[in-house]
Amino acid sequence: MASIQNPLLQDFIFPPYDQIKATHICPAIQSLLRQLENDLVELENTVEPTWPKLVVPLEKMIDRLSVVWGIVNHLNSVSDSPELRAAIEEIQPKKVEFQLKLRQSKPIYSAFKAIRDSPDWEKLSDARKRIVDLKLKEAVLYGVSLDDSKRELFNEIEQELQKLGQKFEENILDATKKFEKLITDKKEVQGLPLTTLAMAADMAVRKGYEKATADIGPWIITLDGPIYRSVLQHACNRTLREEVYCAYVTRASDGPLNNTPIIERILELRLEKAKLLGHSNCAEVSLETKMATINKAKDLIAKLHNASRGPAIQDMEDLRDFARGEGAEEAKDLNHWDINFWSERLRESKYDLNEEELRPYFSLPKVMDGLFNLTKKLFDVEIEPADGTAPVWNKDVSFYKVKDSSNTPIAYFYFDPYTRPSEKRGGAWMDVVVGRSMLSSNNTTPRLPIAHIVCNQTPPTGDKPSLMTIREVEVVFHEFGHALQHMLTKQDEGLVAGSQGIEWDAVEIPSQFMENWCYQRDTMSSLAKHFETGETLPEDVCSRILSGRTFRAGSQLLRQLRYAGVDLELHSSYVPGGQESIYDVDQRLGKQTHAIPLLPEDRFLCSFSHIFADKYAAGYYSYQWAEVLSADAFSAFEEAGLDNDQSMRDMGYKFRETILALGGGKSPNEVFLEFRGREPTPDAFLRYNGLLPIPNGNA
Repeated sequence: MASIQNPLLQDFIFPPYDQIKATHICPAIQSLLRQLENDLVELENTVEPTWPKLVVPLEKMIDRLSVVWGIVNHLNSVSDSPELRAAIEEIQPKKVEFQLKLRQSKPIYSAFKAIRDSPDWEKLSDARKRIVDLKLKEAVLYGVSLDDSKRELFNEIEQELQKLGQKFEENILDATKKFEKLITDKKEVQGLPLTTLAMAADMAVRKGYEKATADIGPWIITLDGPIYRSVLQHACNRTLREEVYCAYVTRASDGPLNNTPIIERILELRLEKAKLLGHSNCAEVSLETKMATINKAKDLIAKLHNASRGPAIQDMEDLRDFARGEGAEEAKDLNHWDINFWSERLRESKYDLNEEELRPYFSLPKVMDGLFNLTKKLFDVEIEPADGTAPVWNKDVSFYKVKDSSNTPIAYFYFDPYTRPSEKRGGAWMDVVVGRSMLSSNNTTPRLPIAHIVCNQTPPTGDKPSLMTIREVEVVFHEFGHALQHMLTKQDEGLVAGSQGIEWDAVEIPSQFMENWCYQRDTMSSLAKHFETGETLPEDVCSRILSGRTFRAGSQLLRQLRYAGVDLELHSSYVPGGQESIYDVDQRLGKQTHAIPLLPEDRFLCSFSHIFADKYAAGYYSYQWAEVLSADAFSAFEEAGLDNDQSMRDMGYKFRETILALGGGKSPNEVFLEFRGREPTPDAFLRYNGLLPIPNGNA
């Protein structure tokens, strides 16, 4: 009876987020795992190399655990608390133990091999062939072929890695929250926009300074994303910029929150695991499930480095010259905390653009309207608010329904837009609640996909809605692109529906594709409307924004290549405990990717959660790999004619039916060829970054 009352174990379409508490987690997962253990024993005893006797029960087991654990993991990301952490720490090892048992099941592995070797193999659909191949590869990468002693060691390593990843993320959140700087003198916050001052004053109110206001303070400066970025861009107080920058790049690098030993241990364990599997390094293991090889990934990084290094050095010279022309004392010795500040001043001067003055034209409600109108135009789907249909975890969360042209619901998504530094991890992401699947429904119609879209943008202040920067608009479009692939899939095989089963260096294609639309003239005009007057962004301002898209693009690309390069090196050739430390590697590569040396005390790696607490280990290059493909995909719309509505609809239909619809049911290479009609080229990517000449035509 108790388990039925546990909200995590109820039959639900939408998770009961308003009922779930930390105390529900351990009993629910324990109960679920007991059931799944019994199901696994039964499957192993009755398994046959047929779809109904192997894949149907297997998918149902995988799905049940991923849905319930996904809810727990989501709450951990958006509603952190000591109780939630304790529950996850207690139950996670048992969950990992079951997953390993499932992935290492020899009867299941043998049944998949029998299907693969069967005379009926060629009769299977592409999607089913992909599932078989993926499951065989997954089993091998999780140690199914190891002898008992090695498999036991492998499992111990996997358990420890899961704990370390969780602790790594917790340390970043705690270290970010730990930094607070109280300012009472208005001179010290000169240059900071009203939006930032309002957030800093609101933080002060929450810390007990009840009379704090944006105008008179006091203000509490934090490392929360919107405040940190604003200080670096706008604070005239160079000492403040330095303090905030140094605090940010040294987060989680000392004291009880120090992630350095965690990184060392993670790298040591990943290498040990790779060697158990017969590989030389972790990167070889990682690249087994990607489009690229290590050499191809490194080759891409090298090519992009060659294309961007010269422009990045010129960017720095331009910055020094400008600061010198403005009479800045620091011009002769610009440091890292000066770059964003002077870049913003140069951008304002060069393009006559002020990011803060543009905010009123990018209010969240109007940006979402523009995004949904674009989605309707390209993909022929309607998106409408459905607040109240599903319980939510925070009052700021919105809920939406996605409908096709016949007005039939085809998907749903939650949108959690604002930063909550006390409980929500930084960054932005899309997560799966449930995926499209025929097996996990009533078997007459597929289960509809549901997604979470989570951002950390500037919250509303006073009576104003969230007024966004262009970068925040890009982030929303990016995460919505991920959600579109999840929601518009037409793949009924749940194990390869949406982004499931897609090689990891291809998962960013739809997200980065959607970013390009932010800089398409008609799209910008449709979403850039003044939040009070409804006035559309003036045409000349729109043109200046589009012209400024490539501003310092070489520098921005090199910065990303630093992360990609360090990631690959740490996972392919770094020797834990050797002569060179992880920071030596970062410093060495930083000399190639930064016009001025990294600070000796830079410890960015301690907050590099993508590779140490997420799925991007030896895979951060995926952003550049997929961006080349996504830019090429967007250029197909340019070629068709961005001002031709019928051409846009036709091309949008083609994109939807391939990139968005096919999921992991075909290889990304085949899917791209089906959409584009040819192999990808990097020309469009380089052109959009201002590293190749831009042909005449629409921006």
